[in-house]
Amino acid sequence: MKKDYNKLWTLFRSMFVLSACTFGGGFVIVSLMKKRYVEELKWLEEDEMLDVTAITQSAPGPLPVNASVIIGYRISGIAGSLTAVSGTILPPMIIISIISMFYEQFRTNPYIAVALQVMRAGVAAVIFDVVINLAGNVLKTKRMMYIVMMIAAFIATYLLDVSAMIVILTCLGIGLADLAVTLTKKKGTVA
Repeated sequence: MKKDYNKLWTLFRSMFVLSACTFGGGFVIVSLMKKRYVEELKWLEEDEMLDVTAITQSAPGPLPVNASVIIGYRISGIAGSLTAVSGTILPPMIIISIISMFYEQFRTNPYIAVALQVMRAGVAAVIFDVVINLAGNVLKTKRMMYIVMMIAAFIATYLLDVSAMIVILTCLGIGLADLAVTLTKKKGTVA
């Protein structure tokens, strides 16, 4: 029982710190979650984290909350999900509550304006790191279909300004069709 409590406390504390120190949205926190839960704590495998990233991006709702639900459940079931979500949502709630009380002072403060500009550079670097890691993992599969889909998705969103939702749904459809073909081939081989 004490071991479960310690694991839940570590999960809560990790999510709380990650959420409190993350600026720049979901991709940044997912990268930090990967470092924490895959590399440091070794609670998840690299492939599991990639699956979590894919699911959280395609599910409705905030990406950090979606990721914390899945990671928490994977680590400690429903109690883990509730613990991880609590750790994820508390810091922004506290920070936004404080900022809203002093909104006028924050809005006109030149030091805060400079700090926010500087944070943008850091956020861009972290997002770039996530992109490189995800692209590297796609290339490691050595499946030409996945590599072509990655390149086509980039061209569609960046150059042709296609909605990310359309790209995600199209990739999902192609993935499901590929799965159906693979299962049909395996079924034919077994028979």
